[in-house]
Amino acid sequence: MESENKASAKQRPKERAGILLATRNRHKTNEIQAILGVGVLVSDVSGMNHLPEIEETGVTFEENSRLKAEGISRCVDGIVLADDSGLEVDALEKEPGVWSARYSGQDCTDEKNTALVLLKMKGVSQEFRTARFRCVLAAAENGHTLAVFNGTVEGILAEEVRGLGGFGYDPIFMPLGYDQTFGELPAGIKHAMSHRGMALKQFKEWWDGREYSKGNS
Repeated sequence: MESENKASAKQRPKERAGILLATRNRHKTNEIQAILGVGVLVSDVSGMNHLPEIEETGVTFEENSRLKAEGISRCVDGIVLADDSGLEVDALEKEPGVWSARYSGQDCTDEKNTALVLLKMKGVSQEFRTARFRCVLAAAENGHTLAVFNGTVEGILAEEVRGLGGFGYDPIFMPLGYDQTFGELPAGIKHAMSHRGMALKQFKEWWDGREYSKGNS
C-alpha cells in the first residue's frame, strides 16, 4: 500500500506556481503568460476593484515599475510583479518614453499613440529613425522591492503601421536585423528577442531559484 501511495504521488501533476501582475492591461498579461509558458500561472488585477489604481508618477521605467509592484503588494499576499515599458525614439529626444501608454493624451489608445509618433516622424529618413523598446520589471512583496530586471531591444521605426500582431507600438517597430515589424513577426520570434522577453528571462531564473530553495528548505 505504501508503494502505491508513493507511485500515485509521483504521478500527481505539479501545481503551477502563480504570479500576480500589477496591471489591468490584458494584452500585457497574455504576452507575459505566453513568454513564461505553461509552468507559471499568470493573473492580473483586472476585476479586483478593491485594489488601488497606482499613479505612475515616476520619471523612469524603474521608478514606475517599483511604484506599481510595491503598491499592490501592500494589499495582497505573495509576490507581485510589475512591468513598466515603452518606446524611446532618438529623434524625439527619447519620447514617448515613460509616457508611451498615454502619449496622445487623456483619451489615448494604441492607435492614437502610434499615429502621433508617425506624425512627428513624418519625413525623417531611415538613418534617423532609430528607436528602442525598454522594459523594467520589479518584483515586490509586502511593500518592498525584492529584485529588478531590465530588457532592451534596438530597432528602426517603420513609416507606416504594418502587421496585426502584438499591441502598442509593435506595428511600427522593426528590430535590428529584420525588415518586418513586431506586428508582422511571428509571436515566438518576437518574444525571443523582445525587451519584455529579455527581462522575463532574468525574472524566471530568479523565480525558479526561489522556488527551488523553498522546495529544499
